[in-house]
Amino acid sequence: MRFAGKVALVTGGGGGLGLSIAESLGREGAAIAILDANPAGVEAGLTTLHGAGVTARGQVVDVRDSAAVHTAVDAIAADLGRIDILIAAAGGSLGTPRDLEDISPADLDMVIDVNIKGTYHCSAACVPHMRAAGGGSIVTFSSIGGRSTSPVTGIPYAAAKAGILGLTRRLAREVGPDNIRVNAIAPGLFLTGRLQGMFDAMSEHDRTEVLDSIPLRRMPQISECVDPVLFLASDQSSYITGAVLDVNGGRFMAG
Repeated sequence: MRFAGKVALVTGGGGGLGLSIAESLGREGAAIAILDANPAGVEAGLTTLHGAGVTARGQVVDVRDSAAVHTAVDAIAADLGRIDILIAAAGGSLGTPRDLEDISPADLDMVIDVNIKGTYHCSAACVPHMRAAGGGSIVTFSSIGGRSTSPVTGIPYAAAKAGILGLTRRLAREVGPDNIRVNAIAPGLFLTGRLQGMFDAMSEHDRTEVLDSIPLRRMPQISECVDPVLFLASDQSSYITGAVLDVNGGRFMAG
C-alpha cells in the first residue's frame, strides 16, 4: 500500500492508460481524482473505481482551460483534503494526421495546447496544494516520439513531447526546495485507443520496421507502463527528480 493516505490526481483518467494508472494507484491505497474532457469517460471511470472500492472523484475539464483546471483542482483538494500526486497523462496525438502535407494549423495548436499547456496548467494548479501538504510528486508524459523520430506520429506530437521534457526539468528545479519531485516517463508504442488504430493503418513495412527496432521484439503490456509511473509517483523514487524514464523495450537508448 505505497499510496495509503495519499490523494492522486490523474488527467486523462477517463479511459485507456490514464484509467489503468488510476486503478493501480487506488488498489495501493490512494484516493483518486480523475480529470477528463469526456463526460462519458469520467462517469465510466468513476464507476470502475467505485466498483473496486476506491475513494474517487471526477471532474469534466478541458486541460487547455487554465481557469477551469484551477477551479477543478481547488475543489478536489477541498473535498479530499490534499493533493499529493499529479499524473499528467492527458495528451497524445489526438487523432491528428502524421504527414506534413495533411497537418493543419488547428492540428498543431490542439496537440501543443493539450500536451504542453495542459501539463503546465495542471502542474501550476497542483503545486500550491502540494506545498501545503509538505511535498508531492508530479509525473509528466513525454514519449519515445519526443526522444527520437517515430514513423507513427507527426511533427506536432514530436515537438510537444520534446517540450514536455524541458517543462519537466525546469519545474523540477523550481519546486525541488518544496520537496516536490517532477519526473517524466517516455513510453514507446503502447497500443491503446487511437494509437491502435494508427498502428493498424500503417503499412506492413512500417509495422515491421517498428517491431524490428525493438530489441525485446514484442509490443508491451499496459502494466509495463503503469508500473514505472507508480514507481516515479512513490517514495521509492524519493531522490529522483528532473529525470526521464524511457519505457520502450530498448527501441530508444539514451546516451
